[in-house]
Amino acid sequence: MRGTCKNRDVSSTVVVTRKPPGTAIERIREVATVWVWPFDRPIDDEELHRRAPGARGIYCMLTDRIDRALLRTAPHLEVVSTMAVGVDNIDIEACEEFGVAVGHTPDVLTESTADLAWAILMAASRRLPEGIEAVRSGGWGEWDPEGLLGLDVSGTVLGVIGMGRIGRAVVERAQGFDMRVQYVSRRPIDVPATRVIMKELLATSDHVLVAVPLTADTRGLIGRAELSAMQPTANLVNISRGPVVDTDALVDALTSGTIRCAALDVTDPEPIPADHPLVSLANCLIVPHIGSATLRARTAMADLAADNLIAALLGDPMPAPYRADPP
Repeated sequence: MRGTCKNRDVSSTVVVTRKPPGTAIERIREVATVWVWPFDRPIDDEELHRRAPGARGIYCMLTDRIDRALLRTAPHLEVVSTMAVGVDNIDIEACEEFGVAVGHTPDVLTESTADLAWAILMAASRRLPEGIEAVRSGGWGEWDPEGLLGLDVSGTVLGVIGMGRIGRAVVERAQGFDMRVQYVSRRPIDVPATRVIMKELLATSDHVLVAVPLTADTRGLIGRAELSAMQPTANLVNISRGPVVDTDALVDALTSGTIRCAALDVTDPEPIPADHPLVSLANCLIVPHIGSATLRARTAMADLAADNLIAALLGDPMPAPYRADPP
């Protein structure tokens, strides 16, 4: 690291790019001078670059780009602590080169995100948004034996791409639905599921759930070829990052009947414009990246990000330093 702060030093400056829930800022103020972006929107790149030169720490969100250009302007920077699990917004290689430690927030949002995965998987499968709209618009008519027929969940085959913490939590929940679970991962994982190759998973899964980090290897992981390999009755669920799925290919797959439906917590672009073709599709459920959006999870994320930053400033080991975790 560029420097060591073994004692409390309120002259140290920390830039917080957006106010987190809970008492994280108050805790950071015990060891440093804190500047907080005062608006309820992502910080402007220009403002972040203007504040970085005097900072020893940056407490950031997943919407903030921490790249080589920023690091070059921040000669005193020792730590970047993100209130997120994924670090695709941070140039890890550049941080290592500049001696900047990186902390993130694994584990604390695992259960909430896995719960959300099941919520949107089941909602898309059973066509809940269409049913809700029918009620609200007055379109609920007489009982129809073929009305709003959806996909089964219980007793079906779930394919999970990526077996990190969230993938494993998803598999645990699948046991309650008597599902046969299979997964793709770079290495075998001790879970009640069968490890298969991607081609087999796509061809034989009723529900394909994507839970990988966004890296150079996973960007565009699910494209036209992969969607075409899925069953026409299949449901694609993405809880990872939007660019893992080729958006244009997904639009075509959903409109052509290549796959039955999709459930997305993340999109590319994000936020997705209201007039985007995906938004208008009845067989595509989209929620606004709310996998970790519970009070407990977000507060725990904020606290862990603060713990990481404070530890680094005091010269102590971070409780959750970033380490690559292959999908």
